Amino acid sequence: MIFELIVSGVILLAVGYWATMFVMGRRDDVLHGKFVAEEPDTEPVRVMPQVTRVRPAPAAPQPNKDSLQALLTVIKRDLNDAARS
Repeated sequence: MIFELIVSGVILLAVGYWATMFVMGRRDDVLHGKFVAEEPDTEPVRVMPQVTRVRPAPAAPQPNKDSLQALLTVIKRDLNDAARS
């Protein structure tokens, strides 16, 4: 007697869950047993504070001819060493 009540209660809960999901529009969950799909993460819109004064970016230092020539010499030496190996 108690066993039949427990089984009937479980069946009643399952039917109630199925009916609730069906009424709420979750038919995929009801029909295919799929669970809730995760929504894509959306980043909140960040409001930038109003900038009253904008500073120009500092100019990059310009390489001079001597430093470029030294760099070219080092690269040629490395390539020659790699070719000999």
